[in-house]
Amino acid sequence: MEIEQILTPESVVDSLRASSKRQALQELSERAAVITGISGRELLETILGRERLGTTGVGHGVAIPHGRIDKIDRLYGLFARLAEPIDFEAIDDEPVDLIFMLLAPESAGADHLKALAKVSRLLRDKSICDKLRGSDSADALYILLTDTQADAA
Repeated sequence: MEIEQILTPESVVDSLRASSKRQALQELSERAAVITGISGRELLETILGRERLGTTGVGHGVAIPHGRIDKIDRLYGLFARLAEPIDFEAIDDEPVDLIFMLLAPESAGADHLKALAKVSRLLRDKSICDKLRGSDSADALYILLTDTQADAA
């Protein structure tokens, strides 16, 4: 599983403006609705349901919200760099400015876990996160996210 299999240039957002965790997830859910054809409200409810089980703010300014949706047939990823960091109830209590949302079909099983692991490894790399924070466009973010995977393989 490579990042470019789940992430497209259209699913990368530079300087997303949100003042709260809910607002950030709502914005990403609306963008995901356009890509997946599923209502933004349904996507948001799924993601918030997963958040109630425990935060997906994994630390160091990174969050990886995810959920399973029975109406999709493949994995989808969306990435956003926030204009300003927000409280995400992260495990380290630090604000979040990099969010990678992952949507998987109910039947994804191991593929969902592999994708989560891939994204987690990618965003655990401090130098990659520094480059993401320093890039100047959504296109540059997409290239960093996908080219880094090829280099790390």
